[in-house]
Amino acid sequence: MNHLTAQPLPDWDTVIVTDIGAAGSKGVPRAQREQQILDAAADEFGRYGYAGAALSAIASAAGVSKQLVLSYFGSKDGLYVACVERAGRNLIVPIEQAISGERGPIGTADDTLAAIFTALEPRPHDWNVINDRTPPTGGRAHAAARGVRTAIAGQAARGIAGLSELDYLKPEDVSLLTDVWMSTVTALVRWWLRHPEQPAAEMIQRSRRIFAALNMIDNEK
Repeated sequence: MNHLTAQPLPDWDTVIVTDIGAAGSKGVPRAQREQQILDAAADEFGRYGYAGAALSAIASAAGVSKQLVLSYFGSKDGLYVACVERAGRNLIVPIEQAISGERGPIGTADDTLAAIFTALEPRPHDWNVINDRTPPTGGRAHAAARGVRTAIAGQAARGIAGLSELDYLKPEDVSLLTDVWMSTVTALVRWWLRHPEQPAAEMIQRSRRIFAALNMIDNEK
């Protein structure tokens, strides 16, 4: 099994990544081959969850053998964890930048959604991967996914709590609003996955229209 090294991320203690050697397979550099496997795995895990995903299907989609997948990642757990951590790195940094601005509730929400859709455009299934609840409880895969979800939910809570316009909210309100936000993002991403022809730019605009419509409804009350 490959050695594991820790790399820090904002507001997330550490992540574990697979140590990559230079050698590859069939003339393909190992780092490039690993990314091909991770791309295929993210699609498989995103569609079928950890429980339903098959290493043989991932290997076939990546154009490699199952044995090669195992030689790179050690196990199904190892491959899933690598997918989760890559997704986390891809999302956490741009989200942090989005919530660090001073644009008010609507502007911050807009910036955050734009950051999420832009980050997910190459691999929209990354959101499903980190929100997968099928890994065995107590295992390494379960802990990795929960760690990324907790980090992103923590960013949402900090973003909400840091808005002076919402300083009237009680801690319980912030907790509930964080859950609402996470569920809203999940609903938007899942709609996007059902309409893969939609580019990230269009999803950003669509989200703005949806939020504007909801705000209009609230103002009419």
